[in-house]
Amino acid sequence: MLNIVLFGAPGCGKGTQAAKLVEKYNLNHISTGAVIRSEISAQTELGKSMEAYISRGELAPDSLVIDIVTDYIDRHRDANGNIFDGFPRTTPQAEAFDQILSTRSLKVDVMIYMDVPTEELVQRILLRGQSSGRADDANEDVIRNRIQIYNEQTAIVADYYSAQGKYEAVNGVGSLDEVFDRICNVIEKYL
Repeated sequence: MLNIVLFGAPGCGKGTQAAKLVEKYNLNHISTGAVIRSEISAQTELGKSMEAYISRGELAPDSLVIDIVTDYIDRHRDANGNIFDGFPRTTPQAEAFDQILSTRSLKVDVMIYMDVPTEELVQRILLRGQSSGRADDANEDVIRNRIQIYNEQTAIVADYYSAQGKYEAVNGVGSLDEVFDRICNVIEKYL
C-alpha cells in the first residue's frame, strides 16, 4: 500500500492534484479539511466544535484530526494506497500518524511538498473564494492568517519527513498538467 502525504500551504493545489492522482493511480484521497467542512455543514457535534477554529483560520486540535484519520485508515485497509491531504499538520500529528500506521504494518512512503510563493497562494485562494462559497476563502486577512499559521506550525513537518528521507519537493507553479507531471515523476520512484 502506497501512502503519500501531499503537502503544501493552503491554496497550493493539493485537492486539485489529489483528484488527478486518484484517477491515475487508483488511490484513496482523504482531505481532513473537507471532512471537517462536511461536519460543519451537517451541524454535527464535531462540526460545531470545529466551526470556531475554522472561521478564524486556525488549525483543528491534533486529537480530533488524528481520530478522523485513524477511522479513515481502518475503513480503507484494502486500498492500493492513500493520499493524505492536509494531514499531518503538526509534528505531534506526524509522530502519532507514524505510530498509527506502524501498528497496522503500514508507513508513509513519501511526503510531496508543493512549493508555491505566498502572494500566488493568496491570489489563488481569493479566486477560489469567488466560487467556493467558503467565508475563509473570501477574506484576505483570514487567508494570510492561515498561511502564517501554516508557516509557523505546519511547514516544520517537512523537517520531520526529511529526516526520515521521505521528503520530495516539486514546483507548484505552472499549468495543472505541468505540476501533475512533476508529482507523478516523484510517485513513480515509489511504485
